[in-house]
Amino acid sequence: MSYDRPVSAAPPAAASSTRPPVVWHGMRGIAPVPSYVIMQPTTLCNLDCGYCYLPFRAADRKMPVAVASAVADTVNRWARRTERFSVVWHAGEPLAAGRAHLGALMAPFRGVEHHVQTNATLIDDEWCDFFIERDVRIGVSIDGDAARTASRVDRAGRPAYDKIRKGIDALQRRGIPFAALCVVSAPTPGLGTELYAFFRDLGCHALGINVEEQEGVNARSNAFEAADVRAFWAELTAAWRADPAIELREIEWALWFAANAIDGTADDLLPRRIDPIPTIAHDGSVVLLSPELAGFRDGHYGDFASGNVTEASLDRLLDRVTERPDGWIAEYLTGVEECRRSCTYFGFCGGAHAANRYFERGSFAGTETNHCRNSKIRLIEGVLDYARAQ
Repeated sequence: MSYDRPVSAAPPAAASSTRPPVVWHGMRGIAPVPSYVIMQPTTLCNLDCGYCYLPFRAADRKMPVAVASAVADTVNRWARRTERFSVVWHAGEPLAAGRAHLGALMAPFRGVEHHVQTNATLIDDEWCDFFIERDVRIGVSIDGDAARTASRVDRAGRPAYDKIRKGIDALQRRGIPFAALCVVSAPTPGLGTELYAFFRDLGCHALGINVEEQEGVNARSNAFEAADVRAFWAELTAAWRADPAIELREIEWALWFAANAIDGTADDLLPRRIDPIPTIAHDGSVVLLSPELAGFRDGHYGDFASGNVTEASLDRLLDRVTERPDGWIAEYLTGVEECRRSCTYFGFCGGAHAANRYFERGSFAGTETNHCRNSKIRLIEGVLDYARAQ
């Protein structure tokens, strides 16, 4: 998903320690109002990526306009009370819903930023017109050159890279800025430099890095060698610092955190409460905290949904959870408190993500996950390795 992170103005040498304050005050309980919602316009994806977590990506289950309207009833009120509110169309290939239907789903919203996370294979001039008319922010999923993007294939197993680049060419021809989201399936020394050069030359204005996660239907292990992951982040930091031509989400956030840790102000960075990140599935069911849980059921936890917007308004559903969390959400909040108590890196990440806890450990009460190690701990360590080498 494409989203902004704070940009650090601090020099890398300042990031020499991440020792936390005695008590982290952020991330206590769930906020009653989110900063964005995720909407699933269709379960369908025209690709069949090897690391995809989505369970129903071969089925075309479209969101009814009535569901989007029900969400908009609440979101429009929230948007009037905040400077910026985002609606992110994701969890499938949003463009597979078709221009007419996606436009109808967007129509009820007022005063929001629309974001689309897309594989870009369907983008043409007509889609570019659609994006321009609605001022849609675009995030493109691409993992590097053709070899690095080999996991992105269509349903016949054919590489999607050329179609992705064709879609990017259309965006650039029409002057539409885009961010890039890259999945790294094997973080190793040397890859950071290669990837940064690719994305710098690609023309994106921002880059987010997702080290592959074991979640949803993707059961591939993400237990990577610590030294390799650490070296990957250190090299990526060095490449970006040598030529900071684009925003680099993870590195900038890590540097910003490290600089504030040195200043003794890191405790101010985390939100005071956890963003609920409501994901509204195609059928109106609402899953909080982790979009990756949508569409799954568990014999103990049930279907992870906190209700349905066709039966109760989104703000009422959130009020119920924030006032009296129960079930898996209560267990998750207990796990967050254990992270706060035991983890040196809590001030940076705010606790292990719900979906990573569940799909890696089978429980929401656990603490450190492989995702924590790969994308939080080794990230900070790699950034500091780079800083110490200067």
